[in-house]
Amino acid sequence: ALAREIAGVTGADADLAEQAARWAKADLSSEMVYEFPELQGLMGRYYAEKAGLPAEVAGAAQEHYSPLGPSDDVPTAPVSVTVALADKLDTLTGFWAIDEKPTGSKDPFALRRAALGVIRLVLENEVRANLAVLVMRAERSARLHLLNSDMRRFDEDIAKAEYALAGEPDNDKAEAISQEIDQLRAKRDSVLDQLDQDRPIESALAADLLSFIHDRLKVYLRDEGLRHDVIDACLAMEGNDDLALVVKRARALGEMLGTEDGENLLQGFKRANNILSQAEEKDGVEYSYGADVKFAETEEERALFAALDAAEPKIAAALKAQFFDAVQVNTDKDVVRRNRLNLLSRIRGLVGSVADLTRVEG
Repeated sequence: ALAREIAGVTGADADLAEQAARWAKADLSSEMVYEFPELQGLMGRYYAEKAGLPAEVAGAAQEHYSPLGPSDDVPTAPVSVTVALADKLDTLTGFWAIDEKPTGSKDPFALRRAALGVIRLVLENEVRANLAVLVMRAERSARLHLLNSDMRRFDEDIAKAEYALAGEPDNDKAEAISQEIDQLRAKRDSVLDQLDQDRPIESALAADLLSFIHDRLKVYLRDEGLRHDVIDACLAMEGNDDLALVVKRARALGEMLGTEDGENLLQGFKRANNILSQAEEKDGVEYSYGADVKFAETEEERALFAALDAAEPKIAAALKAQFFDAVQVNTDKDVVRRNRLNLLSRIRGLVGSVADLTRVEG
């Protein structure tokens, strides 16, 4: 199910992706792979080819383990990318579900490497996926698997108890066994109810795992040369589970802040944000109800309205040249003051839709 859902964002054929996901681990039971672990995946390809399976399935059997490290090649074939992502997300979610996370420098199950694999698969293939949704899908599958295991265990225990009861005469021991069977059946029914209910799962696991992936992404981007505050500013936005979008924003923001216009925009935003925050705290209201150009008193103020309406690239120049120098936000006229504050709110909202610039230093 997870592979089919991921296929929707990678462009892979869903049927081939599901078939590949079911076949991908078949070679782990091979004696050859057991003796020669370096053949893991490669033997899966050979077996798939011998079985007459499609080339995409055979390729995914070999490639879905990649990337194994920071210098390992990343799969590019859609079915291989799909199964590789499903495999790594399933692994991470499964360990999170049983509370087996990396601690300090200890990572016995190579979960940091799996998270980096997810990051590289997404970024190098420009996969636009909402990881939180995929993790919640994987979490549900993991919990259903655990519940099914519980069901099998209860069925086995009930069968053993019934067999023991059949050999007992009508005595106290038989009564105790009967009570035990009733308790096991009640627990089994409780598990069955959970299996039958298609309820939304809690998002705590997804949020925690996404935070872990974000930490690995920060390391990955810092190695690329991006500033930590720029990364934090982009991760603070909604939709931060779309790693491809986060990285595009971070790279664009980092490049822009390295220019004079970018620095002017940052300083203008911070000044607007400070004025707004102080005014909102003092007045006890939120200035986000829309500014109206009819209350503008000067040509400079009307020019800023026009700049906002025309195009976002003009914001930096408008902030620098027109608003703070030629127009004072505070005025004795309450209507004009409130209108200007709402105009600042429009600027703050527009700029803040890309990244949380309050987190950027400078």
